[in-house]
Amino acid sequence: MNKELAGAVTPRSFGIAQWRVMLRDEMALLAMPGAHHKALHKQAHALHQGHVIDADELSDLLELADAALAFAVESLLDLEADE
Repeated sequence: MNKELAGAVTPRSFGIAQWRVMLRDEMALLAMPGAHHKALHKQAHALHQGHVIDADELSDLLELADAALAFAVESLLDLEADE
């Protein structure tokens, strides 16, 4: 049974899971949107260069990173407008 569980975690699934955890880190995103966005891009490109993901998956991750940045900017603008 342990061998089955160990086989379920691949470098691919682990790398993508780490990236998604980083994507969902709303505190880091709102604290430093630009730096967080840059880190997401850097990690996505590293996954692609390491042949963990293909070009289509890289494009998807970059789109998600861009959407997170847009969310952060809009959220921060809404906070400023409320003050």
